[in-house]
Amino acid sequence: MNKTELIDAMATNAGISKVMAKKALDGFIKSVSRALKNGDKVALVGFGAFQVVERAAREGVNPSTQEKMTIEAKKVVKFKAGAELSDKINR
Repeated sequence: MNKTELIDAMATNAGISKVMAKKALDGFIKSVSRALKNGDKVALVGFGAFQVVERAAREGVNPSTQEKMTIEAKKVVKFKAGAELSDKINR
């Protein structure tokens, strides 16, 4: 499902226009992004949690040249599905 399909589904499920669904989705993405950038965890009970974690520097291999290289440390976003979402997927 891409963003357009998600907007269509949100509009249908919520009984709102696609324009309103797009605004709601854009607002959600902006709010979650801002919270994660500020170091906050975003938890949606029943759905899951988004959290920023630090990935340590590590050694890797360049697939083109087979040379060893160092991959720098960086922050990544992790998502952990909530129990309710996991149950729905595994039914």
